[in-house]
Amino acid sequence: MDLQITVFLLFILFTAGHSLNCYECMSVTGSCSGQTVKACTSGFSQCMSSTVVTQVGQMTSKVHTKDCAPVCQSGSMNVGIMRMSTSCCNTDQCNVADAPDTSNAPNGKTCYSCDGQSCSNTVKCSGAEDRCIKATGNFGGQSLVLKGCASKSICDATSVSNFESSSCCEGNLCNGAQSVTQSFLFLCCSLLSFFLLH
Repeated sequence: MDLQITVFLLFILFTAGHSLNCYECMSVTGSCSGQTVKACTSGFSQCMSSTVVTQVGQMTSKVHTKDCAPVCQSGSMNVGIMRMSTSCCNTDQCNVADAPDTSNAPNGKTCYSCDGQSCSNTVKCSGAEDRCIKATGNFGGQSLVLKGCASKSICDATSVSNFESSSCCEGNLCNGAQSVTQSFLFLCCSLLSFFLLH
């Protein structure tokens, strides 16, 4: 009996001191080639890798981010001017690869998106984006609307986000069209920071 208790206590001692190690980087110029390994702090139980592609007019930017995360949902979302893909895992240094950019894999689904003036634009979904999303919220005193394509995991995650209301649906163009007059770019930045920091 004493041997079992000793083995159990040794197991607790060795596992309690182990923290997750994840790659860390942020790159706005291609892949994360200079990534370093970081020991995650308490409460951060997942490694994440995220790729965000923003296109405004003829300007395109691609940002790769890797870090520890307290909560992370693998999936992708496309809201017209911004596409985001996130990969999550929970073993040491499992986020070595960049999150995939699935824009080259259209799946035939189409959803409405907003551009700051109107929500009657459409966006073609790709990869695992099998839902249309619509989220509304009040940020800095402004009422904001976000529409686009999303994977099921992203839809499930938005139900706990800081949006006042969010909904996902499965049919083509099922997220409706309507006019908007708010700052759409502000909403995209708020949404991006939510997914990267939560």
